[in-house]
This record gives sequence, structure tokens and C-alpha cells, in this order.
Amino acid sequence: MVEASIAQPARTVGIVGGTGKLGMALAARFASAGLSVVIGSRVAAKAIDAATTMGQRLPPRAGMIIGADNATACAVDGVVIIAVPYEGLDDIIGDLAQSIGDRVVVSTVVPVRFVKGEGPWQIDVPAGSACEQIAAQLPGARVVGGLQTLSFVTLRELDRPVDSDVILTGDDDSAKALVARLLAALGDVRMIDGGGLRNSRFVEQLTVLLLSINTRYRRHAGVRITDIPEDLVAAWGRSTG
Repeated sequence: MVEASIAQPARTVGIVGGTGKLGMALAARFASAGLSVVIGSRVAAKAIDAATTMGQRLPPRAGMIIGADNATACAVDGVVIIAVPYEGLDDIIGDLAQSIGDRVVVSTVVPVRFVKGEGPWQIDVPAGSACEQIAAQLPGARVVGGLQTLSFVTLRELDRPVDSDVILTGDDDSAKALVARLLAALGDVRMIDGGGLRNSRFVEQLTVLLLSINTRYRRHAGVRITDIPEDLVAAWGRSTG
């Protein structure tokens, strides 16, 4: 495999679970920014249909977007994003370790279940977090947690500013820097270094709280981390790795 350079952000994104709500929204945003995207699904035909439909709605200068099975989406020369529900994580990830290899993997997974009449409830994860669980299942990969707190509704409306921060967690600083450069394609999104992978549990828990708040207020709020100057945010991405 050709590893994505830290100096040059990845130009191809593979999305496992790319036909889900968040996966489709991210695919549209990345493709609109000129990146190539491979939408993955357990059923390749489903992903191909989704990619064809999305491609017809994208602006003229958008990047290429194709559909494939999840294993093919993991074989890109770029970053792999995991965008599947937590309850289906084990069944999906266990079959993809060989395809992913030592690639940089971004987990958007949030351990949450929705109880009728009560809203979102956090699922306790023995590994500590979904990110740590994925890292254990993909021992060769460089796993980064991120994007959990972004609303798919905001992302899929391509003319709408995202206007949120993304907290990145991970034990490989160069992988976090690469992801930060990739996510700059989303536009007005700041990447905040949230420390090691063990801190992923707090971001996932925060996301469950956001889901509860957004359900109550019927909004799509994100997060902003205050009192961090823009030059420090930019310097982190440049100097890491």
C-alpha cells in the first residue's frame, strides 16, 4: 500500500457504512470538496446505487464517488472512515482487518441506543470506548477518533456552514495530523487535539449528551472549544508528525 503523506493530505476517502446517514453526508461533503470517495456497504449493489444517485446531485467540479463493498472501501490509498452503528461494529470490523492493514482509520462510532420515550442512552463498552474497541480489532491500523459530534443533517446540507469543532483523539500524532488536514476539506471546521485514544470515551459520551440536547430542542448543535487561538489550532496541524 502507498501510505498517505503527512505533508500532503489524503485525496481519497473510503467510508465503511457509507450508505448510512452520516456516511452519505460525509461522502457528499468530501466529494464536493474535490476528493475521491469510495462508499462501502456490506452489499456492493446498495453502495453503487447510492453513489450513482449522489453523483447526479453533486456540483460539476466534485470529486469522483463510487460504490463498492466494505473491503474495497478499506483498500483506498487514503484514510478509512468507520461510520457504522455501534451494535453492528463487531460483525463488520472483524472481517476487515486484512483489508485495512496499517491505514489511518477514523472512528465516528458512538455507543448509543435509543429507548422509546426516553431518548439516547449510552452503551457501556468493556474496552472503554468504541475507538479503543476498534483499535483492538485492528492491531495494525492507526486509529483516530473524530467526527462523532457533527450532525449528519448539517453535513448533508452542502450550502450550510458546519460551524463546529472536531475533537481528534489518538495515540499516533502523525495520524491525527493527517486526519486534521483531511477534515479541513469540510470547510469551517476546527480540529482540536483531544489527546490519546483513552480520551475517546469522553467524546463519545459528549455525543450522547448532544443527541439528547438536540432531541429536546429539535436542533443540530455541535461543539465549540473556547479560548484556543486560531494560530494554535493551525500550528498543531502543521507541526505534528
